[in-house]
Amino acid sequence: MQLLKVLQLQESLRQTLSLHTWAVLIALVFMLVALSLSLYLIFTHLTHYTNPQEQKWLIGVVFMVPVYSVESFASLWNPNISIECDILRNCYEAFALYSFANYLIACMGGEAAILEFLEKKCEAAHRRGNSIHKAAVHHPFPLKLLVPPWVYGKECFRTIKFGIVQYMIMKTLCALLSLVLELCGLYGDGDFHLYNGYPYITVAMNFSQMWALYCLVQFYNTAREELKVIKPLPKFLCFKMIVFATWWQGVIIAILCAFKIIPSFLGTSSFQKSLQDFIICIEMAVAAVAHTFVFPVSPYRGFSSQVSHTKYQLGSETSSREPLLTVDEIEGHSDDSYIMITDTNVETSSTSLKESVQDIVLKGGETVCVLLN
Repeated sequence: MQLLKVLQLQESLRQTLSLHTWAVLIALVFMLVALSLSLYLIFTHLTHYTNPQEQKWLIGVVFMVPVYSVESFASLWNPNISIECDILRNCYEAFALYSFANYLIACMGGEAAILEFLEKKCEAAHRRGNSIHKAAVHHPFPLKLLVPPWVYGKECFRTIKFGIVQYMIMKTLCALLSLVLELCGLYGDGDFHLYNGYPYITVAMNFSQMWALYCLVQFYNTAREELKVIKPLPKFLCFKMIVFATWWQGVIIAILCAFKIIPSFLGTSSFQKSLQDFIICIEMAVAAVAHTFVFPVSPYRGFSSQVSHTKYQLGSETSSREPLLTVDEIEGHSDDSYIMITDTNVETSSTSLKESVQDIVLKGGETVCVLLN
C-alpha cells in the first residue's frame, strides 16, 4: 500500500514538474551562484576603489555576468519576453565591450600614452633600419589582399578603436531592428528562411563581431608586453568566451534545428531560445568563478589606506610597484610615456562604498580622482 502511494506521488511529481520546470529550477541554482559571486566581487572592488581609471571599467565588465544570468533566466522562465531580454543582453554586451577596451586603455595609462607608445615603437623600428612596413600590424591571408598594413601610430590606434566601436553600434542597432521586425511579425527568431529578418541580421552581426574580435586580438598582440603586468591573456579569453562564444552558440543551435539534427518536435523557436538561455545560465556561473581569478581585487587592496600618484614608464615592470623616478624628479614632467598609477608613499583618506558608487554612476571617476589628488 505504501509502495503504491510512493509510485502515485512520483507520477504526480513527474506530471507536475515538466522538462521546462526542471530546466528553470536548475537554471535558478546556477543564476544564484553567478549573482552571488559576481556581486561580491563588485562589492569588494567598490570597497577598495583606489584606482578609478581602471576599476570603473573593470566593474562594467564584471557586471556583464549578472546581466546575462538574470536576463537568460527571465527568458527561460517566461519565453514570451525572450525578445525583450535579448535586447537587454545585446545592449549591455555592447557596453561591456566598450568597458573592456577602456579598461585595457586605462591599464596602459590612457590614449595619449598608447599613442606615444605606438609612435615610439615605429621610431624604434626605423632606428633598427627596418622599413615602415616592418613597423606595422600585418594581416593574415587573405585579409592582407584587401587591407593594407596598419602602421604603428595614431591611424593604427584609430583603426583598432573603430573596429571595436563599430560592433557596439551594430549590436545596438540590430537589437532594436530585431524588436521592430518581431513586432511586425517579420523577424522569425532562429528561422533561416529568406523572407525573415533573422538570417540577414545574423550574417551582419557575424561579420561585425569577427572584425571586432580581430581588432581586439591585434590590440593584444601589439601591446602584449606593456599589458603583461595585468596578465591580459586570461582576461581576453574570459571576455571573448562570454561575448563571442555565447553568440555563436545560439547560431549553432539554430543551424542544428534548421537542418533537423535536433528532432523536429524539439526544434521549435521556443525550444531553441530556452536551450540557449539554459546553457547561458550554467556558463555564467562558470564565468563568475573565472572572474574572481582574472579580475581580483588584490592589486587594488594594498592601496586602500595609503595612496599617491607616481609616474611609471610605459612598458616597465610595474607589478613591482617600484617608481622609475622619485616625486621630486618627475615634478613638472609632462611626458605622456609615463603612466599615473597608485603607490604607497603618502597617506590620504580612502573612499567609502557610497563615494565609489557615486563616482561610477554619476561622475565617471572624477570624484575619486579629486580625492586622490
